[in-house]
Amino acid sequence: MRTKEETIAALKQLDSADSLSHPAGLPKAAVLVPLFMKDGQVHTLMTRRAKQLRTSGGEVCFPGGKKDPGDEDDVGTALREAKEEIGLPAGQVEVVCRLFPLVSKNGLLVTPVVGFIDEPFSPSPNPAEVSSVFSVPLEFFTSGKGHRALNAASWMHSFHFADPHSGETFHIWGLTAMIAIMVAAFACRKKPEFEIGFDIHDPVPFFQWNLQRQMSKL
Repeated sequence: MRTKEETIAALKQLDSADSLSHPAGLPKAAVLVPLFMKDGQVHTLMTRRAKQLRTSGGEVCFPGGKKDPGDEDDVGTALREAKEEIGLPAGQVEVVCRLFPLVSKNGLLVTPVVGFIDEPFSPSPNPAEVSSVFSVPLEFFTSGKGHRALNAASWMHSFHFADPHSGETFHIWGLTAMIAIMVAAFACRKKPEFEIGFDIHDPVPFFQWNLQRQMSKL
């Protein structure tokens, strides 16, 4: 069990968005990974996208989207999207770090922005974009429970999370699952119980290789 202060300290050591080389022309996007303390554990908020959306409708993700011309940087994109999607004011977010960017299936360079949110916070989901908001203990993404590898060679992961509050089961996979694993492993300083491909103490080589591999498929 880690405190908020320990979690922030661990993540700040890996503020790593600028540590990888990538093509400047790739369209940018960012997601916010909102962390908070609950019952002595670190949790993260996640959303399920509205089913009527043309892109990834009904899928689980973190609040986020494409960079707008008015966004100053990745942090600005993530905070704006979180306000639009779940009503989270930027002033309630303590930004901790940016982690390694990944390429989405739509060819976007997605940077995860991690931040702690003030409690209490009651999400106000925008029904045009979000159908539900739920929370997951961060250590869930280091446990083998509910996990399976979709494609071990491509480091594609899948989780099924049963929400004890709503009774719903959420399928978390693909890019979102990889981001959740990354944040959980770094924040908890704990190697997951399944193969992840990267060394939590020296992750740069893997994520540079992974970015190049993803770019080669575009």
